[in-house]
Amino acid sequence: MNTRLTILAASIFFMGASQATLAADAPPSGHPGTSGPELRYKGAPVTIKPEDVQDVLTPKAPALTEAEFTRAKQIYFERCAGCHGVLRKGATGKPLTPDVTLPRGTDYLKVFINYGSPAGMPNWGTSGILSEAEVDLMARFLQNEPPTPPEYGMKEMKDTWKVLVPPEKRPKKKMNNLDLENLFSVTLRDDGKIALIDGNTKKIVSTIETGYAVHISRMSASGRYLYVIGRDALIDLIDLWMEKPAVVAVIKVGLEARSVETSKYKGYEDKYAVAGTYWPPQFVIMDGDTLEPKKIIGTRGMTVDTQEYHPEPRVAAIIASHEHPEFIINVKETGKVLMANYEDIHNMKITEVEAARFLHDGGWDSTHRYFMSAANASNKIAVIDSKDQKLAALVEVGKTPHPGRGANFVDPKYGPVWATGHLGDDSIALIGTDPKNHKANAWKVVRSLKGQGGGSLFIKTHPKSKNLWVDTTLNPDAAISQSVAIYDIGNLDKAPQVLDIAALANLGEGPKRVVQPEYNKAGDEVWFSVWNGKTQESAIVVIDDKTRKLKAVIKDKRLITPTGKFNVYNTQHDVY
Repeated sequence: MNTRLTILAASIFFMGASQATLAADAPPSGHPGTSGPELRYKGAPVTIKPEDVQDVLTPKAPALTEAEFTRAKQIYFERCAGCHGVLRKGATGKPLTPDVTLPRGTDYLKVFINYGSPAGMPNWGTSGILSEAEVDLMARFLQNEPPTPPEYGMKEMKDTWKVLVPPEKRPKKKMNNLDLENLFSVTLRDDGKIALIDGNTKKIVSTIETGYAVHISRMSASGRYLYVIGRDALIDLIDLWMEKPAVVAVIKVGLEARSVETSKYKGYEDKYAVAGTYWPPQFVIMDGDTLEPKKIIGTRGMTVDTQEYHPEPRVAAIIASHEHPEFIINVKETGKVLMANYEDIHNMKITEVEAARFLHDGGWDSTHRYFMSAANASNKIAVIDSKDQKLAALVEVGKTPHPGRGANFVDPKYGPVWATGHLGDDSIALIGTDPKNHKANAWKVVRSLKGQGGGSLFIKTHPKSKNLWVDTTLNPDAAISQSVAIYDIGNLDKAPQVLDIAALANLGEGPKRVVQPEYNKAGDEVWFSVWNGKTQESAIVVIDDKTRKLKAVIKDKRLITPTGKFNVYNTQHDVY
């Protein structure tokens, strides 16, 4: 009886009221309150190494040996930091600092870790992920002060910065016969590389060593330089004009990161690059052609809603403004969008826009004026007017929106719209984006489509396409995660066609998750990654956009765990 009461108390204490309701139609995740797709997304490990973080003993807290501290830090960074934050101050999960954990004691925390909570805390013990000894270890660890990773400033960045080929020694013109505008940069997630694939021949041009788990590739405004950033915050600058494209500069800008972008405003093309980090919470502006770090700006500050100080507001998506010489930067935990003007980086002007927590990804509307940014834990899309430098609207959408860059097209009834899928439910929200000619529909969900289920990471179309493609990569149902839904833009009331992409790849065993539709330059092909295990065969499946039929399957022993794909032309010109 006492155990039951303890479980109930733990669940009530750690349950956030706004997170307590199970998402409609979301598949069960093994514990109440949170869908499987959300857990798989939020539980991504951070790249901070346990040995880099100093142990801190707390009076009255249970003792840990040095070996126990090391193991506990590893478990925390791999399993817990994504939700609760590196400093355990709380993010999408509740705070787990000693003022919260010490009064409750080891037995209480063991029950909580074992059984989870309705708010979305996984049942780490009863699921078998953590052993009984590890549950006990984590209960003791959480009562000690959170170990703080080292800061990472200008000195640390410059110690890692290398210019392998100086600008003056680089080609003055393109030295290869590649069709660069139809080249794809493909993340080989678990191999620490990217693959450059010719969009015409469907052959790998080369593979290039990069950082761990590359998150995104971004193009310079000129289309010459490719910027690649890994979760370990290592940036590689690749010169596509070289006879064989290669890395010409590298820098590590922190301990964990997700975003990089380059200046695109007229007169500043290729001049600057910017990268944002999860740890430390900051962003850095660099020279565009050498990656020399020029200015670091911290993001610690007050949240938009409760006006409480947050010590770890991570930098998520960054997008380059076409209206002003600015980088537009999502600060996750504080819910703020920062417009950093790079005209004079020594007297820098930053416009702060209050949006909503927790800002993550997003992209432009079709006019490239409005930044449509997902505040995923708030179930909102923040509409940022880059011209007038202010918030245009906060739009309520489904549970945990995750658009990638989103998708722009003209709805036959409601006019121009931008679309997002969701991690937490099966809806696809279409938001009106034309306040001039369709004012009544602007910044509202004008239509909600029913998708295959939760776990959608990316949604895509093209100005020349009549199709809308939606993946469901993180859905726990293999049949759903291995297929995509295709909607007819001209008849959105019609049920989508479901295409089994993984079956078309004809691979062997493995999870075979299908992720991220990406168009070629012409807009007549859609590429999908079939993401298998590291030791299993993966592939890229190319579909004819008009017929929705298989066009090609790209297989190569070098194609290890392909995930994100970035067409040079579409990335350079923000086509989506």
